[in-house]
Amino acid sequence: MTEGGESKSARTRERILNAAAHVLSRKGYAGTRLSDVADQAEVQAPAIYYYFPSREALVEEVMWTGIARMREHVGQVLAALPAGTGPLERIDAAVAEHLRYELEVSGYTTAAIRNAGQVPDYIRIRYSTEAAKYGEIWRQLLREAAQTGLLRPDLDPMVARMLVLGALNWAAEWWNPRRGSLDTIVRTAQSLVRNGLSAAASAGSPDGGLSPTEGLSLPR
Repeated sequence: MTEGGESKSARTRERILNAAAHVLSRKGYAGTRLSDVADQAEVQAPAIYYYFPSREALVEEVMWTGIARMREHVGQVLAALPAGTGPLERIDAAVAEHLRYELEVSGYTTAAIRNAGQVPDYIRIRYSTEAAKYGEIWRQLLREAAQTGLLRPDLDPMVARMLVLGALNWAAEWWNPRRGSLDTIVRTAQSLVRNGLSAAASAGSPDGGLSPTEGLSLPR
């Protein structure tokens, strides 16, 4: 095959993957049909089998790509932060980039997050392995906060990490631009996460954090 042919083939494969991410995100695993992917990619349905041996293999590639690109992006952003950036500021950055990448940048990541609980176990193997690597980024973020005394001592770090990631991922299910700007979503999420994790906030710091007993009374 010529260099030009290879390039065309790569572009067609990428177009099929893009289309599959689009369909998977909107119709879910059970509703994703190769005919819909082919229509979206503007190819004949049998042509998909030249690039992917089955519907399941195509879905698996979308799922893995979505979480792998998220991990790479958030990792690069954190690595580029100035030396001396504090643990809570690093968590702020991770919250922002997770949301922006999930909701605005990558249809693959949106599709992966929405379908992680829908696909069969054998499709989820590669995704889960990559998701564990991404989870390690967050594990390290919370570890740094704990080691510097910035994480609330009453929190279980693993539970806190899973709850934070669960809340961030759920935004893919309910957010659209008509429900508020992405900047508002990011700022609100950063505030909730920081005040939920921060030892200073839990102690009723002057910057507006609540103590564990404040704000709990029911309205009369």
